[in-house]
Amino acid sequence: MQFVQHDLGYRRGGEIVEIILSGSAANVRLMDSSNLSSYKNGRQHRYYGGLAKQSPVRLQIPHSGTWYVTVDMQGLRGSVRSSVRILPGPLPELREASLSSVPSLVQREQPPGGDSDTSSSREYDVFISHASEDKDSVVRPLAHALNDGGLKVWYDEFELRIGDSLRRKIDTGLANSRFGIVVLSRSFFGKGWTNYELDGLVTRAVSGEQILLPIWHEITKQELIDYSPSLADKVARSTGTHTIEEIAKEIIAVIRGT
Repeated sequence: MQFVQHDLGYRRGGEIVEIILSGSAANVRLMDSSNLSSYKNGRQHRYYGGLAKQSPVRLQIPHSGTWYVTVDMQGLRGSVRSSVRILPGPLPELREASLSSVPSLVQREQPPGGDSDTSSSREYDVFISHASEDKDSVVRPLAHALNDGGLKVWYDEFELRIGDSLRRKIDTGLANSRFGIVVLSRSFFGKGWTNYELDGLVTRAVSGEQILLPIWHEITKQELIDYSPSLADKVARSTGTHTIEEIAKEIIAVIRGT
């Protein structure tokens, strides 16, 4: 059996081999050295590729190692010339810096002008401000994930009981939480209580008493700029790019200092 062999040498997984063919069709195989030996000796072998009827052919290196490309006309008529080149693989996935690496989100030992026991005496690790419409999709799973991670969470379903004063409970939660989470959505923008909570969170964040983390949910940056330009510039997480589990894990790491 006649064939053309292209020695690719050592290649990294993810790189792309481009095979350019001059004829109308050819059999193209990408193989490692073991399967190349079996192929040459007419034995059963494994390969990537197949009958190529168009050029160029692009095959991805499945894992790092020494690789070869063969081109043959077995079962076909005519002849073909071939050449190969290596194309770069995709860049690593772009990931935002972890929350624990952002200095403004790391809890200081004590707020400016406060006494040394202020931070440690806080009743809650996290206060969650949200619209009720976002409970099922975002807030409840987030609250439970944070709670399961060992944090003390002020969340209305955890804290409010029949007969409680809503405003008094919210004020207590705001005043005694180290970290304020606000789930920003279209529903949030139209609520009265959420804006009251947000005003309290922003005031405490500006004074250094509390850390504020916005979570964007099904909104665009332009919508947030129209609502609050200052919030649009804050380090945030989005449910469009992170799962609830990922967001909770980052928040736990920031608060626990791990």
